[in-house]
Amino acid sequence: MNKQLLSAGILTLALVPSCSQKTKQKHPNLLLVFPDQMRVQTLGFLGQEPAITPNLDRFARQGLFFSNAASNTPVCSPYRGMLMTGMYSISNGVVNNTTSRAGEFSIQLRESDRTWSDVLHDQGYSLGYIGKWHLEYPHKPYIDCSNNRGKIKWNEWCPPERRHGFDFWYSYNTYDHHLHPMYWSTNAARDEFHYVNQWGPEHEADMAIKYLKNEDGSYRTPGKPFALVVSMNPPHMPYNQVPKRYVRMYDNKEEAIQKLFDDPRVPDTTDRWGKYYRKNIKNQLAMVTGVDEQFGRILSALEEIGLEKNTIVVFTSDHGDCLGKHGMISKSNPYEESMRIPLIIRWPDKIKPGTNDLLISVPDYYPTLLDLMGFRNQIPPQVEGVSYANICRGRKMPPHQQRPTSQLYFMLKGQISGKLPGDYFDHQNYGERGVRTNRYTMDVIKIFPDSSVTYLWDRQNDPMELHNIAPEHPELVRELFDKELKYWLQKTQDPWLKTTVKNFPPAK
Repeated sequence: MNKQLLSAGILTLALVPSCSQKTKQKHPNLLLVFPDQMRVQTLGFLGQEPAITPNLDRFARQGLFFSNAASNTPVCSPYRGMLMTGMYSISNGVVNNTTSRAGEFSIQLRESDRTWSDVLHDQGYSLGYIGKWHLEYPHKPYIDCSNNRGKIKWNEWCPPERRHGFDFWYSYNTYDHHLHPMYWSTNAARDEFHYVNQWGPEHEADMAIKYLKNEDGSYRTPGKPFALVVSMNPPHMPYNQVPKRYVRMYDNKEEAIQKLFDDPRVPDTTDRWGKYYRKNIKNQLAMVTGVDEQFGRILSALEEIGLEKNTIVVFTSDHGDCLGKHGMISKSNPYEESMRIPLIIRWPDKIKPGTNDLLISVPDYYPTLLDLMGFRNQIPPQVEGVSYANICRGRKMPPHQQRPTSQLYFMLKGQISGKLPGDYFDHQNYGERGVRTNRYTMDVIKIFPDSSVTYLWDRQNDPMELHNIAPEHPELVRELFDKELKYWLQKTQDPWLKTTVKNFPPAK
C-alpha cells in the first residue's frame, strides 16, 4: 500500500471521535449534590429563615426551583432507596433506616434492583459517589467506630458488587462526627477505612473538585461522560459539629434568630423541645451556610473546567428537620418542616430558569433525569416515578399525563401519636400513610390493626399546621382517602390498604 495513503488513513482514524467522546457530546454529565436533613425553609432566597445561602440563591436564579418537592418517606435510608430505584419505599423494601435492627428484616438496597446508576453505567458513564451512602445494614463483626458502639449499629462498608455501577467510591454508611469523618475509598477492604481531620462537607467538596478536574485521569475515565453524587451529612445532627467560622457569620443575626422563637410551632422554654430548638437553631443555620459555601466551590470548579453547560446539576436533600417544632426532634413526620425539601435543577440553555409548584415526589427524579439525559427508553418498567422532563424543558406535558394532585406520605410508625403497640416493622398492620395536596396534609395512623387515628391540616388557612381539623371534617377525610390515598396505596400495592379500608371511619 502507498505509504502516503496509509499515513492519511491513520490520520483520518485519529481524527474520528471515539464512542465515549460521541457519548459525551450527545449526552450530558450529571452532578447530584444533596445534604442530609436540610428543610426547604432554610433556603435564603425564600426569606422564611435568616439563612445565609448566597450560592444557592444564585443557583436558584439559574435553574428551575420546584417549590413543592417533598420527601415521601422523610428518613435517610428510605429517601435514598427511592432516589436510587425510582420506586416508593414499600416497593423497594427500604422502609426504614438501614441499622443492625433493620438488618434482621434484610432492609437495605437490593442488589437486584436496577438503579439509575446501573443504567448510566451500561450506557458508558463514569460514576462517582462521595459521602454518606446509608443503604447497607451493619452486620457482625461490626465495624469498630463510634456509631456502632450503642445497642443499634449504624455504620457499614459497601462491597464493590453492591455499589450499583459506581466505579469511584469515597463513602461511608452513616457516621456523625462531622469534624472528624471517616471514609472507605474505592479499593479499601472492610477494615481499611480512614479518618480525616476536616469538616465533612469541605472534605467532600475537595474530593468532588478532584473528581471533576480528573488530573492524570485518576478519578474517572477521560473522554467518558460522568455522573457524580456528593452526599453531605450536615446539617444533620449533632449541630455542634460545625466550624466556628460559619457560626460567627450569624453573630449579627441574633435579633432575627430571636424572632424565630415567637413562632407558635416552637414550644416554650419549659418544654424539652423548646429548649432544644433554641439551643441548636443558630448552629444548624451555620451548617446550612457551610454546605452552601462548599456547593459554591463545586460549581466554580465545574465552570473552571468548562463543563458547566454540558452538566445537569441537581441540588436537593433527603428530608427536612423540625428541630423541635411541633414537639418533634427532626424528621419522620408529615409536617412541612420534615417533608418539604429543596429541589433545584440547572442545565444552561436546556432548562428554563424559574419556579414550578409541581407536586413532585422523590421516585420521579430517576425517570425525569434519565429522560432529560436522553435515556428515556432505558427506564426500567418497575420504576414507579413519573418523568417530568417536559416540564423541565418548558414544554407541555404529554396528552396521557396530568399534573399530580397529591404526594404519598409513608412511615412505619406513628410518631405523632406515640409508639405503636405492635411490631415496629409490621408495615401491613401498623404505621402511617397519608397524602400531601396543594392545600391539605392528611396522615392516617394505624394504632391497632382494627383502628386508626387521622390528622388533617388545612395549610391554606393554617399554614403552621397547628390545628387538626379531621374530627370536624370527616367528609373531607373520606374524600382525600378515596380520591388520593387509595390511588397511591393501589399504585404501590401496599397491603396496608386491605387492613385499613374496612375500618376507616365513614363520612357523616
